Amino acid sequence: MRIRLAGLIICFFAVCATSTYAQTEERETTGQFGDDLRFPALPFYSYGSGLGLTTPDSTFRLNIRFRMQNRVTYLNYDDRDDAIEGVVRRLRLRFDGFVGDPRFLYAIQLSFAPGDVGELVEGDNINIIRDAVMFYQPNNNWSLGFGQTKLPGNRQRVNSSGALQLTDRSINNARFTIDRDFGAFIYYLNEDENRVSYNIKTAISTGNGRNWTRNPDANLAYTGRLEFFPFGVFKNNGMLFEGDLAREQTPKLLLGGTYHINNNVQRARGQLGNKLFERRDLASLHLDAMLKYNGWSFQTAYLNRTSDNPITVNPNDEMDQRFVYTGSGVDFQLSYLFPSNFELIGRYSTQTPSSSIRDLAPEMQQYSFGITKYIWEHALKVQAEITNTEETWTTREDRSNWYLRFQIEIGI
Repeated sequence: MRIRLAGLIICFFAVCATSTYAQTEERETTGQFGDDLRFPALPFYSYGSGLGLTTPDSTFRLNIRFRMQNRVTYLNYDDRDDAIEGVVRRLRLRFDGFVGDPRFLYAIQLSFAPGDVGELVEGDNINIIRDAVMFYQPNNNWSLGFGQTKLPGNRQRVNSSGALQLTDRSINNARFTIDRDFGAFIYYLNEDENRVSYNIKTAISTGNGRNWTRNPDANLAYTGRLEFFPFGVFKNNGMLFEGDLAREQTPKLLLGGTYHINNNVQRARGQLGNKLFERRDLASLHLDAMLKYNGWSFQTAYLNRTSDNPITVNPNDEMDQRFVYTGSGVDFQLSYLFPSNFELIGRYSTQTPSSSIRDLAPEMQQYSFGITKYIWEHALKVQAEITNTEETWTTREDRSNWYLRFQIEIGI
């Protein structure tokens, strides 16, 4: 009950604190509520950010986009035979626009690749729907949303997977992320390229993740995020993609922090993971920073999850355990984009489980080096990456796993 009350207080004060700054000017047609779901300005018929269609009376707009990631990977893992894997990692179709009035926006994103949909499990729903959300934007600052989309988590997570420099997010994002969820979203954005700016984003959601209808309950998740831009926001919405493709002429910095509470979770990572044998409360803290200047880009993140008594035991088999992964991780990522649009990227990640699960999960260190050629920014690029992951166990032999990957991304 205390955690639920604390979550409500966080969301209430995060929204109320910004009320004196809200403006009432007429809203422009360009969307301003952020991250993976930021709306472009959509003309009557256009190519650019997808294919845009508008009715003659301007009461309906539809923008259509797709993207695809094809990859081949050579795997060299200590605990299995070497292998070559060729997959369509992501295949997504997206629709967005407005209905009736530019203030009433919608976004739909569907996924079709096996890695996105996931393995079919009896009793679970198929995971084709990624985003299905409506937003009301009364002006350029406020956005009120309802539906299923990404929670306002750490910077790398809320960036589209199509806007990454390497072929995947870090091991810490895979382990500690807060994912898509169904709920209500309130954002206040105060963004300007030439002066100090900030964003406040809050959400109250079911806490069970996307497309989850098993065992509905009254327990909720509460998320609050603050983003601060001491030198103004990045050019061309540069906080929404990795790498300095805009070649900032002056240093631009983003400092962000997210706090997330999820009560009585049914799954090991809240919105993701196996079903636990007993419910648990969990809390997540994400801190991140991004710096870009003249082709250089640096980002770092600290991710942490806590839960009392994270281990759950099968009542019919004491040897069968499922647990909330508690602990923390740190990421560092540095890149330089040459004038030829070739980019060199390096990333180092370290991950440490808490003492309560130390015998069940390893400490991990991951080293990645990548080369990317941008043909049409992030919409058409060729990527090569080599990654080594070192696992240190207390209950088994240590492991060293490598992969070498080639990937092509294309989309509109």
